[in-house]
Amino acid sequence: MDAGMSTSSHLKAQARFPLQEHFLPRKNSKENLDRFIPNRSAMDFDYAHYALTEGRKGKDQAAAAVSSPSREAYRKQLAETMNLNHTRILAFRNKPQAPVELLPTDHSASLNQQPKSVKPRRYIPQSSERTLDAPDIVDDFYLNLLDWGSANVLAIALGHTVYLWDASTGSTSELVTIDEEKGPVTSINWAPDGRHVAIGLNNSEVQLWDSASNRQLRTLKGGHQSRVGSLAWNNHILTTGGMDGQIVNNDVRIRSHVVETYRGHTQEVCGLKWSGSGQQLASGGNDNVVHIWDRSVASSNSTTQWLHRLEEHTSAVKALAWCPFQANLLATGGGGGDRTIKFWNTHTGACLNSVDTGSQVCSLLWSKNERELLSSHGFTQNQLTLWKYPSMVKMAELSGHTSRVLYMAQSPDGCTVASAAGDETLRFWNVFGVPEIAKKAAPKAAHEPFSHVNRIR
Repeated sequence: MDAGMSTSSHLKAQARFPLQEHFLPRKNSKENLDRFIPNRSAMDFDYAHYALTEGRKGKDQAAAAVSSPSREAYRKQLAETMNLNHTRILAFRNKPQAPVELLPTDHSASLNQQPKSVKPRRYIPQSSERTLDAPDIVDDFYLNLLDWGSANVLAIALGHTVYLWDASTGSTSELVTIDEEKGPVTSINWAPDGRHVAIGLNNSEVQLWDSASNRQLRTLKGGHQSRVGSLAWNNHILTTGGMDGQIVNNDVRIRSHVVETYRGHTQEVCGLKWSGSGQQLASGGNDNVVHIWDRSVASSNSTTQWLHRLEEHTSAVKALAWCPFQANLLATGGGGGDRTIKFWNTHTGACLNSVDTGSQVCSLLWSKNERELLSSHGFTQNQLTLWKYPSMVKMAELSGHTSRVLYMAQSPDGCTVASAAGDETLRFWNVFGVPEIAKKAAPKAAHEPFSHVNRIR
C-alpha cells in the first residue's frame, strides 16, 4: 500500500513540473491510404469455378471426340442455359456511366482558357501542436501572464515564478521567483529588443530584468497604489495599468521614471496596447470602458485627457488588438456579460461593427499574414475561434482547453499562437499558417532601452 502511494505521489509530482510536455498519441493521416476494393456483386464465382475446373475438361473432350449433330445441338443449348459463352472470367459487369456535359463545349473551352484566380483554402489543424504543463497559473481574468518576445522566447508567470521557454530549442529556464510578500506575479511583457522583460507584481511594484544575464536591472515604485495587472512597451516607455485605475508612462532610461499619468478609468485597468505607430494607446478596464489616448494630445495637455471614451461594452474589456494592415482599426472584446467583439475607427471614435460571440472574450490576436482575427473564450466551450475579416465568418474553432482561455501570445513570425488557460496547460496552435512568400527584410538595429540604466536600482 505504501509503495503504491509513493509511486502515485511521484507521478503526480512529475506531471506538475512546469512546462513539461504532454505526449499524446497521434493518428497518422497517411496510414489510411486509398486502396482498390472490387465490386464482388458484379462477379460470377460459380462460373469462374466451373471454367477453371470442369469447363476446361469438357472443352478438351469435345475437341477430341467426333460429335454428332444431336450432341452438338445439346451442347450449345446447355452452354446457353448455363451461361457458358463467356470469354472472360471475373469480369466487371458494371460499366461506368457516360460523363454528363454540364456546359456547352464552346463555353467549356473558353472557361479552361481563363487563369485560375481562386486561392486554395488553407488547412487549419484542429488540435494543438504541443501541450506543456503550467501548474499554479493564476486563473484571473484581469491579469496578463503570458508573452512571446521578439527573440523567440516565451515568458509565462506561474504563481510567484517567471519561467522562460525557448521556442527554438525547447529548453526551459527559471528567471525569478518573487517573494511571498510581493507576489504573485500579475503581469509580464517583453521589451521590443526581446532581451529585457517587465514583471508587474501584486504589491504595485514593477521589476525590470535582463533575461540574457538573469539579472534584475531596477524596480519601478510609486506609480501605483495596488497590483499592476497590465503592461505595454513603446520603445523606452513602459506603460503600466493598475487596480487603482491609473495608467502610468515610465521612462526606463531615467531615475525619476514616472513621466505621464493617464486618469480616466474608475476601476482596474486590465488591458493595454500601443498602436503599431506608437502614437495611440488603447486601454480597457473593469469599468466596461475603452479609452484611446494620443501622445500628442497627452503631451500638450496637463490634464492628460483621452482622445476617445468608448462606452458600448457592457462588461470588463481586457482583449485589445490593433490591426496590423489597417491604420486606426482597433478590435476589442468584452467579458462574460458582454461577449462581443467590436471594431473601432480610432480616428473618429466610431464603432464599425459588433459581433456576438456567445461567450466571454478573453484575448484577441490579429494575423500578421492574412486578414484574420483569433479570439479566445471562456464558458461554455473554452475555445479559440478564427474569424475572417471583415466578413467575420468563422473559419475554425479550436478546442482542447477545459477551462477559460485567459491568455494568448503570438510567435515572432506570426504563424504560431500559444494559449494558457485555467486548466493549467499551455498549448501551441499552428493556426495562422506559413506566409506564401517570406519577405526578407533588412535587419534593423535592436533598440536598447536600458543602455543608460545598467546600475540603477
